[in-house]
Amino acid sequence: MKKAGILNRHLAGAIAELGHGDGVLICDAGMPIPAGPRVVDLAFRAGVPSFEEVLEGLLDELVVESATAAKEVREANPEAAALLADRFPYALTHVSHEDLKILSSNARLIVRTGEARPYANVLLHCGVFF
Repeated sequence: MKKAGILNRHLAGAIAELGHGDGVLICDAGMPIPAGPRVVDLAFRAGVPSFEEVLEGLLDELVVESATAAKEVREANPEAAALLADRFPYALTHVSHEDLKILSSNARLIVRTGEARPYANVLLHCGVFF
């Protein structure tokens, strides 16, 4: 059994299969899940695990070139907006929530959190470690 890092076997396996350019959507409990991408649902109860916990855990495991979030997050969820701005100071773009949903259908992996605050969603664009 793994001693550290991501212990969820479905998530660990999905991360191992990601490559350069693949998209990973980290989403709140209310985000519509498109058909097609692999989904790892971590939601346990409202707020557990939080968007921040899942984001931090994935950033420990992934190389991320850039990120995309809904522009609505800035007004509707300033805490999530500040978190994203802090983690991606030069690599964060904003699109409408509707466009983020469309972009999410091309993600290779969707990780659903228990987050219950609006617009706590981000699409990560994977890079390479070399």
